[in-house]
Formats: sequence, structure tokens, C-alpha cells
Amino acid sequence: MTATNMAASMELRCWGADWGLPSVHTESLIVLAYAKFSGADLTVAPIDWTWRTLTATVPELICQESRVTEPAQILNFLRKLRFNADYELSARQGADTMAYIALLEEKLRPALLHTFWVDTENYASLTRPWFASRSPFPLNFLVPCRHANTALSRILLTKSESPLHTITDVEGKIYSEAKECLNLLSHRLGAAYYFFGNTPCSLDAFVFGFIAPLHKASLPSSPLQNHLRQLENLQRFCDHILSAHFSSHPGSPQPVQEMVDANLQKLTQLVNKESNLIEKMDDNLRSSPQHKPLRSDPRPNSSDHRNSTPA
Repeated sequence: MTATNMAASMELRCWGADWGLPSVHTESLIVLAYAKFSGADLTVAPIDWTWRTLTATVPELICQESRVTEPAQILNFLRKLRFNADYELSARQGADTMAYIALLEEKLRPALLHTFWVDTENYASLTRPWFASRSPFPLNFLVPCRHANTALSRILLTKSESPLHTITDVEGKIYSEAKECLNLLSHRLGAAYYFFGNTPCSLDAFVFGFIAPLHKASLPSSPLQNHLRQLENLQRFCDHILSAHFSSHPGSPQPVQEMVDANLQKLTQLVNKESNLIEKMDDNLRSSPQHKPLRSDPRPNSSDHRNSTPA
């Protein structure tokens, strides 16, 4: 069977779209972005509203008899099918890609987990309600709690070294490292649209997956999001990928010009409608019978004046 035939039946199971993103889930965003960059045609199957919200490992790529999870493994699988967004990279750029992805995992992921799943205000106001609303009863009570516990355990497992043993102890460290990571990414990207050349590659997919939720989510409490807002090139990087590769997605915002054109069209239609209504009313007034106004004429009647007798 050819790669083309196999590609036609590829299905990606992932968390669904919101916040102007094709998915709110970092790992799902990585795969979705890479598929766009490499030209892989995937059928997206959100696990929202299903019992798989508790049991599924997402993202999960299903192709014929193959089931692949984890972004790195899925990207390797796509490369074997000749969907390779990295084919123009040099050996040095390939090595840099691996180094930056490792940096994201070590320095940025713990802070993102804390921001969305451990921070009390963010969890109560945004994360928990979103995942609960996408899970059927009674999983809506279990899914957010399970993700939060997993996030907390992962942070403590990777960052709680002596003398830092509690989540409160490690907060300062993980946010300091995350801000440093964002600064390095911003410096490396510079004024370019992508990290290597004029076309996106796997590093762009990973960076997009990590920072796009932080960029787009309405977080009530996030020092990391505030720091990202100072790095305009990283924000532009996310917005460019969304507009260039996901502009037709229902979860993504319309380009500014399209929104202006749509609003202008609506305004024109409204003006035309009002003009037609006014013209119709004017025609009705013109065709209606004209009667003498029911009011007294202040001018004296000439015949009465002639017939009047002087005192």
C-alpha cells in the first residue's frame, strides 16, 4: 500500500478547539501544526464529550492497523510516510532542533503545567470548567481532577530536589526557568517568521504547541503570560501560524482584512435595505391622495372682505 493511500485514512484523536486555537492541548497542537507544515492530511476526531476523555492517551494517530501516541513518535511515523517538514534542515539545524525541544520540555513545560493545572485561580476559573464541560457525566467530575493530580506529580517529580520539596518551594524556580526559556526562544527567532529559513519545521510545531495556549487563553492569574506579552515576536509567531495554516479552522480568528470586508458587506446590505425602505415609503406618500390640511386659514377671505359693510 502506498503512502498516499495510507495517508488518506489517517485519523488524529485529540482535545478539541477553543480560545481561537485548533486545540487547547499542547501535544495535540504540536501534531496538528506539523501535519499542516508537512502536508499530511489528517481527519481530526476530538475526544470531547466521549468516555475517552478519561482513558485516552492523546494525541493518538490511527492509520490502518497502526496506533501511535506521543508527538515525537507521531512525527516520526509521518516522516516514514514521507511527510517530512525537516527535509531541508542541515545537520547543525537538526541538532539545534533536538536541543531546543529538550529545553522546552525541561524549562517551559513545568511552568505551563503549574499555570493551567496547579494555580488555584486559573484552575477554578478556566481549566477545570473547560475540561469538565467537554466530558460526559460523571467524568466531568473526574477528568479535571485527574489531570491536575498528574500535573502536580510531574512537577514535583522533576523539580522537587533538596531543599525544594513542596510545590510552593519550586514555584519560583520553575517560573524563573520558564521566563529564561522564552527569552532564549525570542532571541533565536528574532524578526523571522520561523526558526529556520522561510518554511516551518518540527521546532516551529513544538514551540507553537507550547506557547500558543499561553498566548491565547484568558488567564486571570499568570506571570508567565504577562512575560510572554512583552515578547512581541513570539506572539507574532503564533498569530502568523494561525493565520497562515489554520485560517479556515472554525476555532481560529478571521484575518483582519476578511473581518473588515465582512463587516463592510453587512453594513452595505443594511444601508441598501434602509434605502429601499425609505424609497418605498416615499413612493407610498407620493401616490397617496393629497387632502387639504384641516386647519384654519389665517388669511382673510377676499369675498368676505368685499361683502363686508363698513362700520
